[in-house]
Amino acid sequence: MKIVFATNNAHKLTEVQAVLGDAYTLVTPRDCGVTEEIPEDQETLEGNASQKARYLHRRTGLDCFADDTGLEVEALGGAPGVHSARYATDGHDFAANNRLLLKNLEGAENRRARFRTVISLLQGGKELLFEGIVEGRIIDREAGHEGFGYDPLFVPDGYTKTFAEMTTEEKNAVSHRARAVRKLAAYLHSTER
Repeated sequence: MKIVFATNNAHKLTEVQAVLGDAYTLVTPRDCGVTEEIPEDQETLEGNASQKARYLHRRTGLDCFADDTGLEVEALGGAPGVHSARYATDGHDFAANNRLLLKNLEGAENRRARFRTVISLLQGGKELLFEGIVEGRIIDREAGHEGFGYDPLFVPDGYTKTFAEMTTEEKNAVSHRARAVRKLAAYLHSTER
């Protein structure tokens, strides 16, 4: 079954496809002729996921889903949160975001953080939200070369490696996005019966 996923991010596509498995083929906005930047200017992860899904649905008329993810750091009052992708600049500059995060955490004893993903599914005119959370901590220097974003700085609870030091399979076993996608997949499978 084909389903439209509101992202052109190759890393996200790989992660989500691995969790959904062979039963679903992900279709990107570009595959549907949507080449412009999809807006995400809401103040919450839920708002951004919903805005992206609704935008893509209006442009294509197809059932689709979108996600938004934020890194919420306790010592920073939940920042960068909904602004995670654009924490340091207006663009998606992962290196600059990581540098700013480390700078803002200098001297902080509390390094607790969590990744939170919200998925908005628009199917048959109905919207459903699915959430995935993983708790962990921010280390004081980048480690690993896999993944993207804050992965080189985040160690999930119960592990000694950052997301960037894990294989895709290891990360998908515990990640926030994988947890939200598993809920999405369970719902989609239940509606097929």
